Amino acid sequence: MSKRDYYEVLGVNRDAGDDEIKKAYRKLAMKFHPDRNPDNKEAEEKFKEAKEAYEMLSDPQKKAAYDRYGHAGVDPSMGAGPGAQGFDGFADAFGDIFGDLFGGGGRGGRSNVYRGADLRYNLEITLEEAARGAEKTIRIPTVEECGTCHGSGAKPGTHPKPCPTCQGHGQVRVQQGFFSIQQTCPKCHGSGKIIPDPCRDCGGAGRTKKQKTLEVKIPAGIDDGMRLRHAGHGEPGLNGGPPGDLYVEIHIRKHAVFERDHDDLHCEMPISITTAALGGEIEIPTLEGMARLKIPAETQSGKVFRLRGKGIKNVRSHVHGDLMCHVVVETPVNLTERQKELLREFEESASGNATRHNPKAQGWMDKVRDFFGG
Repeated sequence: MSKRDYYEVLGVNRDAGDDEIKKAYRKLAMKFHPDRNPDNKEAEEKFKEAKEAYEMLSDPQKKAAYDRYGHAGVDPSMGAGPGAQGFDGFADAFGDIFGDLFGGGGRGGRSNVYRGADLRYNLEITLEEAARGAEKTIRIPTVEECGTCHGSGAKPGTHPKPCPTCQGHGQVRVQQGFFSIQQTCPKCHGSGKIIPDPCRDCGGAGRTKKQKTLEVKIPAGIDDGMRLRHAGHGEPGLNGGPPGDLYVEIHIRKHAVFERDHDDLHCEMPISITTAALGGEIEIPTLEGMARLKIPAETQSGKVFRLRGKGIKNVRSHVHGDLMCHVVVETPVNLTERQKELLREFEESASGNATRHNPKAQGWMDKVRDFFGG
């Protein structure tokens, strides 16, 4: 099958400049990249076709050969003419194969597409926000194409030039004994280009750092350590590659009243000796407001009361957890003399029948006596 004209593939005129060719390729690469079109053979073929066209037209020597001789001028298999490169061309071809498989660079990396790196953002929220859901506005660092040089890295009015060390291939050959080893060019670091006059705004990088505002929707019931994925909001890709993703990791701030255990909530509730002994009703806090809890008579410190459905709604099943109220019997303080006198009278009246009034204490003393052989 005959190949399509490279200019037709990229949708540019034959007099198009480097920036226009690069822009056209990036647009096609973003559209037909395999990561964005899984199991789509047609998109994969179009991506490879655009990649090959850009590889040829972005290299001044190959572009000149193609403009003069067509596909024959850049086809190493022809064995002659500007496209023939002998052993170097053979090695470059294998470099491209391994570059596609392992992410390396055969011809200076210009034709290689790299996905942008993923980013992580730590977001602290309150327990109430985790339970009910919320919307947060965050600012994240990002890298964008330099608006001055449009990504070329060169000062406006100038252009990058092929690296004189590797002749634009991005790799050089080093002879070690009987072997010839291909290595990344130390001058251009594999890009195949050098920038004699860098852009002042980006310093030749072609990209600048900025801050981006993003709205984050937090689902109700989210737990500490969970992550929210925002596709395409990571670092931008290289050579038309897709951007990475942003992962917002949730951290729940310590609450003054409640402790969370998955979907259940726990809290401690102090009650008086009188309420514990005689029983009564107390008010306890929940995330929806105050609730009343009936305390039966003779309640001991540490007793746990379960309020069903007063916990946190599960983020997946939407089933509410429970609220576990831990009762703590509080010893009275700052007593008056009359109050102390009444407690002494109570102690005297109860001490005569410890087994009946203080069964736990009496049982504990029996265990102590057994331990010491009494």
